[in-house]
Amino acid sequence: MTYSRVTSLKRGISKTAFEGVEYGRESHTIETGQCLQRLFSTFPDGWPGFGLLLLRLGVGIALIGLGVSGFLRAQGEPITIGRDFVAAIAGILLIAGFWTPVVGILAAICELWTAFSGHSLPRDNQWIHVLLALLTAAVAMLGPGAWSVDARLFGRRRFDVGRKG
Repeated sequence: MTYSRVTSLKRGISKTAFEGVEYGRESHTIETGQCLQRLFSTFPDGWPGFGLLLLRLGVGIALIGLGVSGFLRAQGEPITIGRDFVAAIAGILLIAGFWTPVVGILAAICELWTAFSGHSLPRDNQWIHVLLALLTAAVAMLGPGAWSVDARLFGRRRFDVGRKG
């Protein structure tokens, strides 16, 4: 068996030859609703999916905890209220696994800003915010896993075609 791949000049079309027979396969551009499917080729289940679920739960619970504790000790500054609101909402969305790459990057940027800006209290440990930024960036890069809203909305579909007999 011999395989060879020839890319034609037309964008999105690749031809694959198998045993001398060529066939064209058109790859569509990224459309709305397929962005996450193209970003993550698989939504793993089993142990890797369970690991991603635990990672999302740990980061989400920590973000919600920081956000709620910030609301309870509100300083009255709009910037700290906004920061705490973003952290709490990002934690909820990460636990659900909804818009995981976007929310993960947003939360990472927010946590890095919190760690290195002058708007955090001195008793806050800045390294906790750095750790949360690293973990949320890792979740954004690894993807949500099979047990997430993203996998249900944007995951690969499997169609079983049965024979009628």
